[in-house]
Amino acid sequence: MKILKRILLGLLGLIALLLLIGLFVKKEYTVEREVTINKPSQEVFNYLRLLKNQDNFSKWAKMDPGMKKTYTGTDGTVGFVSAWESDRDSVGAGEQEIKAIEEGKRIDYELRFKEPFESTASASMSTEATGENQTRVKWSFKGSMPYPMNLMLLFMNMDKMLGNDLSTGLNNLKGIMEQMPSAPAPADPVSAQDSTAADSANKAAAGKP
Repeated sequence: MKILKRILLGLLGLIALLLLIGLFVKKEYTVEREVTINKPSQEVFNYLRLLKNQDNFSKWAKMDPGMKKTYTGTDGTVGFVSAWESDRDSVGAGEQEIKAIEEGKRIDYELRFKEPFESTASASMSTEATGENQTRVKWSFKGSMPYPMNLMLLFMNMDKMLGNDLSTGLNNLKGIMEQMPSAPAPADPVSAQDSTAADSANKAAAGKP
């Protein structure tokens, strides 16, 4: 009986200690990865702003090919929502919404997980030109665990767990973008005016209207 009492007191003491430690453990975490893509920045951004395109490169979107997907709103605009539902616990159900767009630079999202547990996180994708035909893409994910669940962060390497998935997605994105034919360069308005003027001069010299 005394041994059982000591074991019980020891367990209670351990739980109290863990709860105390939890008060000092961070509740938020941020994971970020980046990749350089050999494509002009605007081309990459135009592809990323369409949330549906994440189905082509995100590792999470490929975890269950049979998941049900629904969309609400106009893709590429603030307020567009992409929702998913799967029977697999590793995928669950939830939705992602475009919350803000900084043209040519950054897209912010809110992720709302519903199953197998409820939580909210934020993510962003940003583009930065590093050369005429080179773009650095950063994919960031921010989440949090409330007390006392934040104790799990002591035993979980979120940077490695999520970072590997982000890297896989970015490498998939790189492969897709670099295989795409380059978009035609926009016409130079000054050159176009000079060409029109030259055509008019040639017609006038030939006596044509």
